[in-house]
Amino acid sequence: MNVNIQTVHFNADDKLVDYVSRKLSKLSTFHDRILKVDVFLKLDNVVHTIKDKVAEIRIHVPRHEFFVKSSSKSFEESFDCAMESIVTQIKRKKQKLAA
Repeated sequence: MNVNIQTVHFNADDKLVDYVSRKLSKLSTFHDRILKVDVFLKLDNVVHTIKDKVAEIRIHVPRHEFFVKSSSKSFEESFDCAMESIVTQIKRKKQKLAA
């Protein structure tokens, strides 16, 4: 599994990158043929200079691609929400293939 973590409009500290990497390592339990994972962490200036933290996850598996985007006040919260959503997508797709 090839993992690519990119930050947009800021430089991430090692603690955040380690947190994301630790969580992504658990993805192999849900799908055994994950080829590539792209994570984008962005600062999104929405209203009156309030910075929203956006996490986007794109997972490539053979013949399919999963994508989810989530935003909140912290990167950890955004990433956790996006991770839950993408795990749900993977489980749903596997159930459809099994049926």
